[in-house]
Amino acid sequence: MSNSLGTPGTALAVANPWAVVPSLGNLDAYISAVNRLPMLTPQEEQEFARKLRTENDLEAAGKLVLSHLRLVVSVSRKYLGYGLPHGDLIQEGNIGLMKAVKRFDPDQGVRLVSYALHWIKAEIHEYILKNWRMVKVATTKAQRKLFFNLRSMKQGFKDDSDVQTHRDSLTDAQIDVMARELNVKREEVIEMEARMAGGDVLLDPAPSDDGEDAFGPIAYLADASHEPTARIESHQRDVLASDGIAAALEQLDQRSRRIVEERWLKVNDDGSGGLTLHDLAAEYGVSAERIRQIEAAAMKKMKKALAQYA
Repeated sequence: MSNSLGTPGTALAVANPWAVVPSLGNLDAYISAVNRLPMLTPQEEQEFARKLRTENDLEAAGKLVLSHLRLVVSVSRKYLGYGLPHGDLIQEGNIGLMKAVKRFDPDQGVRLVSYALHWIKAEIHEYILKNWRMVKVATTKAQRKLFFNLRSMKQGFKDDSDVQTHRDSLTDAQIDVMARELNVKREEVIEMEARMAGGDVLLDPAPSDDGEDAFGPIAYLADASHEPTARIESHQRDVLASDGIAAALEQLDQRSRRIVEERWLKVNDDGSGGLTLHDLAAEYGVSAERIRQIEAAAMKKMKKALAQYA
C-alpha cells in the first residue's frame, strides 16, 4: 500500500499512519503536518469505523485518528492558560481521541468529531487536575526556594512582636523582606502565600447527591465558542441567514417577495420596520387578510427552500 496521504476528501492511504506525523518535539512541524492531513468524508468515516468494530482493523483505526488530530490541536489551545506545555496537552488529547475511536459506534447517527470531543476534553482535564497545581506553585529555582521557606519565615515573623501586626497574613514590610532575602518579586510572595493558604479547588466536581451535575471552574475556563462543533454551527447559521435567505427569496413571485421583505427584512434608519398589512393591502387593492394569507404562503415556501438549502 502507498505511503502517501492522497488528496483532501479521500481516504488516508498509509501503511503506517503515524509515519506521516512528526514528533511532538517539533510542535510547529507537528501542527503544520496534522493541519494538512485530509479529512474523511462521512461515508469513509462510516466505512473505517465499521471495519474497526467488526474486524478490529487497526489500519482503519489509524485513519480515523489521523483525520481528527487537528481537532485535538484546536481543543488543546483553549487550555494553554494553565502554563502546561502545549505538546503535553496535545499528547493527552490524542489519548482521549484514541479512546473515542475505540468506542465509537457508527450506527448511533453522530459524527466522530462530536463523539470525540468529550473524550479529548476528559483526558486534558484529568491531566490538568494532576499537574496544574504542582507546576504553578514552583516553576523556577527561586520560586521553589520561596515555596519551601515561606512557612518557616512566616513563623519567624510571628515570633517577632515588633514586626508582626496581623495574625495570619503578611504585612507589606514582611513581604518586602521575604522577597529580598529569597530573590523573588513581591508579587510572587503574595501569590505563593495566597496559594498555600487556600485549599485545592476541584476543577471538575462529581455530581451531587440529588443526581444533578455540580458546577465547577472547568465549566467556564474553556472557551466554548471556539469548539469545532460550535464554530461549524455558527458558520451554518451565518450561511442560512445570508445565502440561504437570498436563495429562498428567489423562489417567490415578485408580490410575495416584496411582502416578506417589507414585513420581515426591512429596517429603516430610525429603527422602524417596513410597511404594515394595511399599507400593503391599500397598495395592492386587496384586504389586509389577503396580504396575511400571501405572507403565510410565502413563509411556508421559504421554510421548505431553506430546509433543502441546509
